[in-house]
Amino acid sequence: MLKIDALNVSIGGSRILRGVDLEVPDNAVTCLMGRNGVGKTTTLRSIVGLRKLTSGDIQLHGDSIINMRPEQRAKHGIGYVPQGRDIFPNLTVLENLKIGAVAMGKPLAGKLDRVFSLFPILKEFLPRKGGNLSGGQQQQLAIGRALLTDPKVLILDEPTEGIQPNIIDQIGDTIKMLRKEGRMSILLVEQYLDFCKELADTFAIMDRGAIVAKGGIAELTQDVIKQHLIV
Repeated sequence: MLKIDALNVSIGGSRILRGVDLEVPDNAVTCLMGRNGVGKTTTLRSIVGLRKLTSGDIQLHGDSIINMRPEQRAKHGIGYVPQGRDIFPNLTVLENLKIGAVAMGKPLAGKLDRVFSLFPILKEFLPRKGGNLSGGQQQQLAIGRALLTDPKVLILDEPTEGIQPNIIDQIGDTIKMLRKEGRMSILLVEQYLDFCKELADTFAIMDRGAIVAKGGIAELTQDVIKQHLIV
């Protein structure tokens, strides 16, 4: 389980996160939602070590990770696909896939085939430069690269943003398959409400840097949506 406890973050003197409490259960999908600018991406960047905390704790399977550097958190089991994907445009698809696992000393034997089974198009484009892929293909590449590090928690920041519908469906099917395999938890930041409702086991909603609603996905009622998500 990933557990975030009383997380506070300030940037340039402005308080961005205000006592965020969040749990991502084992082998489940948790969707973190909220209007633009409420602190969702800052929360994710804090989890992976890219944003310094003012106070609070982050635990993975009972171990505090707040004093770990980002690469140490990755080795401890945090996989991260940021908004914008951050692939290497001048490296080939194959080089992009290998780079994360190789940097962490993870073996690749058999794992590439698993990624190709999830995203077959990547196998066709192995020699192609990452920068020459479509946005949806780059998203698949970024997710595949993260999976090759064997994460305990996979964090996805708005994976459907700017993506064509057929690839959104493929990403959704991949998340369902990963949940069914029971090998990792998934924390998903997403604006696409139907995508969240279809995939998530639990949800949390942020507003002004704090969690204002959370529960099982069945508790994400129209009243909750209207109160916290509709502009």
